[in-house]
Amino acid sequence: MTRARRRSAFPVAALLLAAASVLSAQAPAASGKLGKIDFPTSGSPDAQAHFLTGALLLHSFEFEDAAAAFRQAQEVEPGFAMAYWGEAMTYNHPLWAEQDTDAARKALAKLAATREARRAKAPTPREKMYLDAVEALYAESGGDKPARDRAYEAAMERLAAAFPDDLDAASFYALSILGACEGKRDTAQYMKAAAIVEEVFAKNPEHPGAAHYLIHCYDDPVHAPLGMRAARAYAQIAPAATHALHMPSHIFLASGMWPEVVSSNEASWKASADRADRLKLGPDAHSFHALSWLEYGYLQQGRYADARKTLALMEKDAAAGASSGRATAGFTAMRAAYVVETRQWKSDAAALKVPSDGMHRDLDLFVTGMAAAQNGDRAGAEKALAEMSPAEDAAKGAPGGSAHMHGGGAAMSYASGRASADTVLLRLLDAQILFSKGQRDRAIAAAKAAAAAEDGLNYEFGPPDVVKPAHELLGEMLLAAGKPADARKEFDAALARYPGRALSLLGLARAASKAGDAAAAKDVYARLSEVWSHADADLPDLAEVRREAAVKMAGSR
Repeated sequence: MTRARRRSAFPVAALLLAAASVLSAQAPAASGKLGKIDFPTSGSPDAQAHFLTGALLLHSFEFEDAAAAFRQAQEVEPGFAMAYWGEAMTYNHPLWAEQDTDAARKALAKLAATREARRAKAPTPREKMYLDAVEALYAESGGDKPARDRAYEAAMERLAAAFPDDLDAASFYALSILGACEGKRDTAQYMKAAAIVEEVFAKNPEHPGAAHYLIHCYDDPVHAPLGMRAARAYAQIAPAATHALHMPSHIFLASGMWPEVVSSNEASWKASADRADRLKLGPDAHSFHALSWLEYGYLQQGRYADARKTLALMEKDAAAGASSGRATAGFTAMRAAYVVETRQWKSDAAALKVPSDGMHRDLDLFVTGMAAAQNGDRAGAEKALAEMSPAEDAAKGAPGGSAHMHGGGAAMSYASGRASADTVLLRLLDAQILFSKGQRDRAIAAAKAAAAAEDGLNYEFGPPDVVKPAHELLGEMLLAAGKPADARKEFDAALARYPGRALSLLGLARAASKAGDAAAAKDVYARLSEVWSHADADLPDLAEVRREAAVKMAGSR
């Protein structure tokens, strides 16, 4: 990467005191800081102003504030059909596998008791089609969620075709395509959606939905270069939206751009804390999602002290009684990432007790077991393994929590997929225990099985759900077993899935060196030295990396 690496201007200790004061003092935020859209309706001018604010917020997934804006439009004009459409839309979170059908149906019922009566209140054919679409999304006779999502997608396709100049219809149609994937990354469908919003973005470079949805379409290492323009633009388009400040880091993380990941999530976390303070909300309103990504960015940069402070913030919020389940999920994921990335198996973080429920229990047990195995406590490691969910149960896809927590407000349901990650974690812990017993061949075989399973997981980019990537652990085992050439292949595989990961780079450099490829080793050491350019002075392995990188730099002169 040619772009200069630099330490973020916002140290974590000052997160609650400085950085990106981007929200207005009123809620919802001023529409001028949320982007620009042309979304005409039949509403009165006063009602339309609130409606536009709600639509802008909706495009940035600021669902609670969007609902408040739509309700304000309803108060100004009680018969304004599109205001009820908007509120109902805020209860569908298509990319997070969350949908509160009861709340949405109640919102629509405020307009009129039946679908036919509500449609009659929409005065134009276009607005009737918007209502038809949201009715399909929440129809009581529409079948299960996947069936209703497909019906909604079809309705939005008709709407976008009927009104080709309606950029919001096109944007929501693209989002409906992603939502109908039901949490599975279907590349063909994602690229279909991207083609639609690319046209919207070309016509209106300040459209928040276009920039936002493009990032979601492209947030994997293969397609991330296509999303870089949207990532660079989105936070500038909608700086008053907490989620807009975070979203560019999807592309940055998929590209291993750690300073940018950190800066984005420092700003997003700060914005969510500011909003919570301004509206006198509790810790559930904090963006634990941004905080977990911030911690991960610090960890990759070797800034373990800053990462520990973010974990302390999460611990504080969890202890303050955050009730949605997101705080528990955040605490579990962040404690796991900290212990695994720092390899501080005897640290105070490793000793933290997480109030894990069934959705997050296996992740906590995995870290507990890994720490025990690394500390020579074989009995403790085997106890943790025995308490994890059996692989055959996990493979059935039982619902579980996600480490990817979003936004404020109550979580309505959690996406399945955690169970599959748990299956990989169980196999990895089994492999680590076997390795600690000296059964290296069996351990490597188990780790290979885990790596194959991880390769088959759904691919949504972010800090890895498998908190210790299987190819990385397999590479470390192969390197310790005196097989550097094989280890090198595994570290390459880990970096293909998770670009720029510090521990994978470290393993790759060591494997190349032991395999006799001095030139390649020096190149990787130089890359890692750049990643760790602002690392803690006492970071393990830092001296080795800087020494080897210095040799590379001297040889290039």
